[in-house]
Amino acid sequence: MRMHTSTPSFFGILRGELFKVTRLWSTWIMAVLLLGVIMLPYVITLTVPTAKDSLHNAPLDFFSVRVESNLAVLRVFGGFYLLILTAQVIGLEYQLGTIRILLARGVGRLQLLSAKLLTIVIVALIILVAGLLLNVLLTCGLVYALAGNLNPLNALTSGFWADTRVYILTILISMGATILMATAVSVLGRSLTFGLSAALVWFPVDNIGTVFLLLAYRLAHNDFWLKVSAYLLGPNLNVMPTVLLSSKDFSIGPPPLVKVDSTNTFVVTLVYSLIFAVVAVVLTWRRDVKE
Repeated sequence: MRMHTSTPSFFGILRGELFKVTRLWSTWIMAVLLLGVIMLPYVITLTVPTAKDSLHNAPLDFFSVRVESNLAVLRVFGGFYLLILTAQVIGLEYQLGTIRILLARGVGRLQLLSAKLLTIVIVALIILVAGLLLNVLLTCGLVYALAGNLNPLNALTSGFWADTRVYILTILISMGATILMATAVSVLGRSLTFGLSAALVWFPVDNIGTVFLLLAYRLAHNDFWLKVSAYLLGPNLNVMPTVLLSSKDFSIGPPPLVKVDSTNTFVVTLVYSLIFAVVAVVLTWRRDVKE
């Protein structure tokens, strides 16, 4: 009787999701590719003829530029990693039909979705921590290769570390919005193919949209088209580090076509994230699994 009335525990489902993620070939292939992309800026820096002089003459500026480029790479390509992983974790269940087996064994729909989201969040935190540690080691190696010692690191100020912490916060916000977006489109399409395709094209379309808005402004001579860009998710995530660190240019990708402040970027990101979360939860809760 105890066997027939028992239901799967949340942590048991979570362990199962973590097990499945670690057994996916794509998880490790993408990890190796991400590792190579993170290392690439350091290799390029070693080939710059003026890198050694820049480190010697203005070490603080040298490290600021490295933080800008290297953390930007982690944000962008770590986001692509999470897009693909999220679409796989959620869409593959529908594609293979295994979600029907899980639900038939007593797993709740929202319980399963929560376990999958928590699995992806754990992976995202691992990527962030591992990426930051790798950047620290590579930075030390770069400094030693250029200067022969680690003395230039003494030029780092408390302001530098404060700016770095703020940039890391923007990476976390970007990761959260990315995961929720990929979850929403995967649940909407209930297919790995649809979820993966929609997730991968969202931000490119979002960013390229600023070009069409600029063309519309030039044709219509109406500021309305420029103001629309202030409410696109991708450009707001791109410009978030810049508006938070007004003394530095820590952005990558096209910004909105009008000047925005930190409040606008946070509110736009929050609204999009809430919409994605509501879509994923409501569709998972209300729709029957028939296929």
